[in-house]
Amino acid sequence: MVPLSSPEAGAADATAADVAEPTDERRDALVAELTERLGDAVVAHDVAPGLDVWVRIATERWDEAAHVCRSALGFDYFCFLSGIDWMPSPFGRSMDSSVDNELEGITRAEPGPVEQGITGGATRFQVLARLHSTHRHLGITMKADVPDDTLAVPTWVGAYAGADWHERETWEMYGIEFTGHPGLRHIYLPSDFEGHPLRKDFPLLARAVKPWPGIVDVEPMPGADDEGDEE
Repeated sequence: MVPLSSPEAGAADATAADVAEPTDERRDALVAELTERLGDAVVAHDVAPGLDVWVRIATERWDEAAHVCRSALGFDYFCFLSGIDWMPSPFGRSMDSSVDNELEGITRAEPGPVEQGITGGATRFQVLARLHSTHRHLGITMKADVPDDTLAVPTWVGAYAGADWHERETWEMYGIEFTGHPGLRHIYLPSDFEGHPLRKDFPLLARAVKPWPGIVDVEPMPGADDEGDEE
């Protein structure tokens, strides 16, 4: 047994301190502030010291979280908002380029289990948003589950006007409704387009007909072959 006052004990304490989990007081404080104002609406959170903080918000209070971030926590810069489809592709790896398949020896893989990423989740679809504070010099990544039965979450336009087009694109590409949005309408696709191209189960028919080549050979510059023939 090593005496508590021995050099060996001191070295052991120093080693334990070295392997202790790193902390980030500023980001931990941010999570505490958000939790203080939203309570159990903060479903989960994760802090990567020195890098980022992720927070999952209860769906029904998604819009309230935006107002709190903007008005109370100083997040004055809206970066982006989008959707996530966590369902594994039902097409396996068959949609990959032929070069990738050949290099990895893959013909087709069965879809794996659904994993909703950092801070977890309970639904196939989630909304994801990124905010920054130009005064606190911090960013925060926020997400919320999209209910499977309604595919709807509250709009953020009331808090961040810049969310308008981001929500329109997310509605168009994933089929997620944003209740209270002033005008969900197409940005890229024709008004009569059927389906949502960024869903995992939306088939890319061009790849089904002909696999994408992936890496392509670089053609020589004009005249290069002629110079080689002269030699």
